[in-house]
Amino acid sequence: MKRILLSPPHMSGRELELIQDAFDTNWLAPAGPHLDAFEREFTQIVGIPHAVALSSGTAALHLALRILGLRYGEEVICPTLTFAASANVITYEGGVPVFIDSDNSSWNMDPGLLREELAACAKRGKLPRAVVVVDLYGQCADYDQILAACSEYDVPVVEDAAEALGAVYWGHGDNTGSRQSESPASTSTSALTSARSAGSFGKVSAFSFNGNKVITTGGGGMLASHDQAITDEARFLATQARDKALHYQHSEIGFNYRMSNVLAAIGRGQLPVLSERVTARRRNFEFYQRSLGDLPGIEFMPEAQYGRGTRWLTCLTLEGRETRGGRQETGETGPGSLVRGLMQALEAENIEARPLWKPMHLQPVFKGCRVRGGGVAARLFENGVCLPSGSALTEKDLMRICEIVRRACLAARSGPRAAMAG
Repeated sequence: MKRILLSPPHMSGRELELIQDAFDTNWLAPAGPHLDAFEREFTQIVGIPHAVALSSGTAALHLALRILGLRYGEEVICPTLTFAASANVITYEGGVPVFIDSDNSSWNMDPGLLREELAACAKRGKLPRAVVVVDLYGQCADYDQILAACSEYDVPVVEDAAEALGAVYWGHGDNTGSRQSESPASTSTSALTSARSAGSFGKVSAFSFNGNKVITTGGGGMLASHDQAITDEARFLATQARDKALHYQHSEIGFNYRMSNVLAAIGRGQLPVLSERVTARRRNFEFYQRSLGDLPGIEFMPEAQYGRGTRWLTCLTLEGRETRGGRQETGETGPGSLVRGLMQALEAENIEARPLWKPMHLQPVFKGCRVRGGGVAARLFENGVCLPSGSALTEKDLMRICEIVRRACLAARSGPRAAMAG
């Protein structure tokens, strides 16, 4: 039986031609014409004027905090519901993460809690060096409110758009945004005309081209900014911070973070199909919603009215009497029994799924870090699951997945202790 992966790469067909050119011209280093062209073409697509292609999205986040001057012991605010890299990079420079809970309307950082935390920091006379904002699972955070709060306290924003390339945001001034059941085609022309791309809101922004993202270079990332001085410094730091001299001289510590010309060639083959890949992933979500939306206890990740996400992954929560089994049965914080059972049922049929991100404030490595709120993210983690979302999924694949999900969910509710995989 064919294995269905969570989010595998999807090639456009042009990548090999561009890779062959890199080999034919012997540009295999972290420099070359494809690297330059990839950066230029990326800025044109996302509407951000300056970009530097790097080895990973994590590298972009790390350089962002380095460039913003993060010092040992300083705090950086970060959402708790995110991939670990968003918080790990804070520690690379000796910083201290402070975590903010999610809101229910988008699962992204709660703007109200962010404002509360900034006010509390100001009262203590110790504002954070930066706020890292994550565009979770392909949906922009609420930048109208977040930027207003950060501007009030003059704290810069680092936008982690690793999961959200292709997402758009038009803010609260336009109520014509797409709802969960609407396709991209139904979104108003005026809304899309005024929309800004994910990644265009931070003083510095980071993107990922990991193999599971909407488009991929196999591994890689991008740092982008409206300020050329920032990208110039990022390019310098990413090439071991070598001074302009005949010999190898270094006046500060640098990193080996540049993307290779070969991987950039892959990226150039991927960029032209970005909109097609987003459309396909949103179509996956719409299929899941039509097929599974009537099941008791299922709620899909909501789409906020201020923008249109990519549905990088289709995420849902399962609520019911068995929900909190992960804590009750093991004594540890983990996915609840409904989630574990559903994943087991899918895996038994050779289908990959995974839980939502485990909140950072519940991670052993960040034990003791301050968190404002936390209950929403913890509930989402216990109850949440990501279904296969690759842009090459066929209708037959989706029907197969939905049949198993439906059968497992109904079985779980057929008795007081029914096992989802049973």
